[in-house]
Amino acid sequence: MGGASSTPRNTGSDDVSVAEYLISTFVGEKSFPLASDYWNKLLELPLSSRWPSDRVHQACELFGRSNGYTRHLAKLLIHLSWCLQELLQDSDDDQASSIYKRAVNATYILSVFLKHLIENGKSDGLEELHLSLDESEPVPHGFVMDQDIQNFVMHSVLNFIGSTEVSLNSYVLHQELLKFMIVAMSTQLLSGPSPGPRDANPFIDAAMSQEKSLVCLAVRRLLLNYISRTPQMQKPICILMEIYQAFWKELVLQLVATFVLLPLNYLVNNSGDGSKHPLAEFSLHVLLILTNYHKPIMSDEFLTDKSYDSATSESISKGHAFSSGNIFSKALANARDVEFDRSDVEGNAYLGPHVRIPFASLFDTLGMCLADEGAVLLLYSLLQGNSDFKENVLVQTDLDTMILPSVPWYKEHLLHQMSLGSLMVIILIRTVQYNLSKLRDVYLQTTCLATLANMAPHAHHLSAYASQRLVSLFYMLSRKYNKLSELTGEKLQSIKISFAGEGDGVSEDLAAELQIFTDFLRRVLDILNAILTYALPRNPEIVYAVMHRQEVFQPFKNHQRFHELVENIYTMFTQLHFSYEQEGHPKEFFIPYVWQLVFSRCGFSFSPDAINLFPVPHQVEKQEEDGRGEVVEEGKEKKVQELIIEQRIVLDP
Repeated sequence: MGGASSTPRNTGSDDVSVAEYLISTFVGEKSFPLASDYWNKLLELPLSSRWPSDRVHQACELFGRSNGYTRHLAKLLIHLSWCLQELLQDSDDDQASSIYKRAVNATYILSVFLKHLIENGKSDGLEELHLSLDESEPVPHGFVMDQDIQNFVMHSVLNFIGSTEVSLNSYVLHQELLKFMIVAMSTQLLSGPSPGPRDANPFIDAAMSQEKSLVCLAVRRLLLNYISRTPQMQKPICILMEIYQAFWKELVLQLVATFVLLPLNYLVNNSGDGSKHPLAEFSLHVLLILTNYHKPIMSDEFLTDKSYDSATSESISKGHAFSSGNIFSKALANARDVEFDRSDVEGNAYLGPHVRIPFASLFDTLGMCLADEGAVLLLYSLLQGNSDFKENVLVQTDLDTMILPSVPWYKEHLLHQMSLGSLMVIILIRTVQYNLSKLRDVYLQTTCLATLANMAPHAHHLSAYASQRLVSLFYMLSRKYNKLSELTGEKLQSIKISFAGEGDGVSEDLAAELQIFTDFLRRVLDILNAILTYALPRNPEIVYAVMHRQEVFQPFKNHQRFHELVENIYTMFTQLHFSYEQEGHPKEFFIPYVWQLVFSRCGFSFSPDAINLFPVPHQVEKQEEDGRGEVVEEGKEKKVQELIIEQRIVLDP
């Protein structure tokens, strides 16, 4: 049968021989019926032996060739679903322990082989998974032959996660199921950053098709797992002792990291940071993957258009597709506090099921974890989408939990007795300066300046250093503006004496950049005006800073574009207000970003050559070796500029 023997090997241990025989048979060419006793024997293995990584790779290759005939992946998915359904029924302790063991084994084996099939898939629709049974397959009584297997298993997984409390007995299975979900949803890595209607994501699409009540249960459990931050269990129960050693290596802190039949480093990257709360980490990232998923849907009229095949996924997703909605995102947006519901006051009860969680505990957890990017993204999602949570945050008496200044890390200047407002001004200005010299992101620049403009009328006791930095920001922008003005003038003069049309593109670029810096300068003058007009008695240091650096403003006093703003520093000024508006296609940023967090925080690994969702170092190095680095970077820069144009800050009328 190739490299993997189909008969037991004489290794001196009956358990090892049986294990090798059953696993070799699983990846072999013989197809076992769904009702065969073979599956119970496979899932009840103690898994106490070890295979080298080359043999596991060989087994995966064999499985990839045989699965189309045997349909063993689909059958094992069904057996996992049956195990999870049995666990939700009343059963005695001995029977439950045996089912738990089979469920954990099924989950782990599925994760290894499913991951291999996904990252080595060649077809657009991932037909290599063969998520169906052969028509000639004899099926047990009560099993519906034509049901979608991916829907069947995702329903069972989400139902178990949402309906079962995390305990000493269930902790292992909860964690393994979350790992399995990450593997199953990794089909997103094969697609580009712009979601298209023909992207193949069978397991995520199956999750999106579940009923609202089940989704609410799952979202609630994922949030509670994150809030509770249950530490890694150190003493597993006896029936799962051998399974505990099969955890992802970097997440097992003090356990002996000896792997079993399938080597651990095949599934995960050994560079993880060893989280003390792995269940919370997995729950957070599964929730972020689910809530940020986007599936464009094509109209029937457009799908009949033959020109579809020649269109790019980007133009399709933006110009001709509409969103199917995300039931997990809606569940998060409609989550309610267990301690308070708006219907209690307004008398308007919410129809249907919804997630109820302790907002106070979630607020405290997010406050403790804001150094983690995943926590920041969850906070952003809640503030952006959940009005109840945002109101709960705004009325917190201990808001310092989330925004208390902690500035020992600021090395450029000693910040002593610094107010929160002064710290925000300093950090925003520092971000603007860094962006100007390194990133050159127009959207980031506009956002930072708009935030400062919103804060300006409400500033209290700005420190001398914050005031000086604000004036210095104007000076830095003015120098850049003056340099661009000179270059633009010189370029226009050179064009006049050169051949017609020569240099037009360069002059247009300079003119566009000059206009950008004109807007930046006006915005900083707006900020200074707002502080001096509406918060002058509370901010004497800003007056001292402006008077001390008067020479910075003098060149613009008679400038046609700035004179009224410079004059307004000493007169009354109309207050400006900016509001944030999320750009039209935010998932193009969030989906790749979430998966990069999964890689960095969950120890998940994937073949670099198979990843199309975002560029990876391996790909960049290969492109540079092929002499295509400049082309790739140019295309990337163009894409970034397109996204910048779509992002916008809206000036309220």
